[in-house]
Amino acid sequence: MNSKTVRTGLSLVLLAMTLAGCANYSGLNPEGVSLDAKSLKAGQSLNGVTLSPAAWPQSDWWKSLGDPQLDGLIREALHDSPDMQIADARAHQASAAASAADAERMPTLDASAGFSRSRFAKDQDPLGQGDHYATVRSLAATFNYNFDLWGGQRDAWEAALGQARAAEVDRQAAQLTLSADVARAYSDLGLAHIVYDLSAEDLKRTRQMFDLSQRRLASGIDSQYQFQQTESLEATSQANLIDAEKRLNSAKIALAVLLGKGPDRGNEIARPQILKASAVALPSVLPAELLGRRPDLVAARWRVEAASKSIDAGKTRFYPNLNLSAAAGAESLLGDAMFGSASRFFNIAPTISVPIFDGGRLRADLDSRDADYDLAVAQYNKSLVKALGDVSDSINQLRDIGRQIAAQQHATDIAQQSYNTVVQQYGSGIGNYLDVLSIEQQLLQAQRQLASLNAEQIDLSIQLMQALGGGFQPEAIASSTTAAPATLTH
Repeated sequence: MNSKTVRTGLSLVLLAMTLAGCANYSGLNPEGVSLDAKSLKAGQSLNGVTLSPAAWPQSDWWKSLGDPQLDGLIREALHDSPDMQIADARAHQASAAASAADAERMPTLDASAGFSRSRFAKDQDPLGQGDHYATVRSLAATFNYNFDLWGGQRDAWEAALGQARAAEVDRQAAQLTLSADVARAYSDLGLAHIVYDLSAEDLKRTRQMFDLSQRRLASGIDSQYQFQQTESLEATSQANLIDAEKRLNSAKIALAVLLGKGPDRGNEIARPQILKASAVALPSVLPAELLGRRPDLVAARWRVEAASKSIDAGKTRFYPNLNLSAAAGAESLLGDAMFGSASRFFNIAPTISVPIFDGGRLRADLDSRDADYDLAVAQYNKSLVKALGDVSDSINQLRDIGRQIAAQQHATDIAQQSYNTVVQQYGSGIGNYLDVLSIEQQLLQAQRQLASLNAEQIDLSIQLMQALGGGFQPEAIASSTTAAPATLTH
């Protein structure tokens, strides 16, 4: 290549860079600003809560609830649930997209070989004779490479890689959500069993009252109207038992669905044990480390980083681009001349392209990427605010529900004692049936409320484990998908 050719090439580059000013991105900037966790005040809401460095949940946090059957059900759900299959497929899609973006940065080299045999018609034959045959043999290799002068291809790859990392963390978040949903459904199943037992016990009590009322009616102590009131109460208890059975069956089916199985799977699940609520405590480094402990927050941060890289890639489209393509090979009509000098060919074609006028397409594309960044930042901010809100709400409710349970237990004990006394009096013919009906209903309501509060305490414990990230550790994911985002500002 002589000096004149070099000067010509440099002149073309300078001309292209000058013309690049015709298409520019001036005035286009994202507006999203990420929240600082330290700016979200939670000191008063969490005042007085026990702090401990060991308060972060373990990855198998559900074992602290104290029922081995639950451990097996969660493993079954994580293996068989369609929700996890969807999360796995999305992570696979994002990983494939990142690989494709990485491949776009690489040169391409293709090889081809061909053979054709032709017979010419008379009007096609250059000699005008017709009935002429020709054989063409070809062998070629082509090369193409787009120079990443401004780093746009690398930025596009890093944006796709950020989305792949976010999708992988989303898979971890799906595991946490599914395990929490199974644990809560399991707790609901336990509550449904308790409510069924209470309803059965209530029916037993009302039938006892019905027998007493029959004897009192026969003895002339009660009127027909009073007897009918007791009869109505027994019918209501029967209806309540049927409703409790219906809710129990629904709870079994709901759990079976979470396991990714048919409704009959719920009938195979043994009655849950009485679960243990977790101790009320928070990590001493909250909220600082919450950013790395909640998979939804980690995924949101990666999406902000990916959107930032996408903006950088979009800006490079306004600059000149250099492409190099080349081809070499041989083509011959005669087989013995295939590799002769006369059959060889090659070409090399460097190309410089620059956007001059595109009707605003590049600016619209970059503006859209800015909007994507703003959306990613807004979603991150929303996730951060929700994360701190989830922790504060769960811990405050857990802190107070213990006192509620103690008070409700006392109320239930009193109602049971009152019921025992009034039934004894009623059976002796000296009690008032209205007192019996009233206290019986109070007892049933107190027992159900106590069962509901105990189940709520378990549910809040599960919610707190989920709010604290459920034992998520970014280091547990492959290093290629877990490097921390460098920044949340663009």
